[in-house]
Amino acid sequence: MIRFIHDIHVEKASQGQPAISFEFFPPKTEEGDRNLLEKTLPELLHVRPSYCSVTYGAGGGTREKTISIVDRIQREHGLTTMMHLTCVNATRAELQSVIDDARRRGIRNILALRG
Repeated sequence: MIRFIHDIHVEKASQGQPAISFEFFPPKTEEGDRNLLEKTLPELLHVRPSYCSVTYGAGGGTREKTISIVDRIQREHGLTTMMHLTCVNATRAELQSVIDDARRRGIRNILALRG
């Protein structure tokens, strides 16, 4: 079940436990994608992270890759994932398009960054 990051932190704090997360950047190659999603992530799941996040290239350079990886982590591994969204040099329409795409894919956690 994909949860809101805020709720995860509140729950962990009420239990006196830290929220543990990992941050990934979108790999540049298909081999890197496979390594992340088929090797690295399954190994890290043994640590039982609370959630993870995926970065977004400056100026939106990895937009589609970021959304795709977040979508796959959530669908294939069931881990709550936060998508970074760089807002600099993006129009309102471009940002709305990204947010709409994320919503369609069930991405509930977005970290909007200025740059």
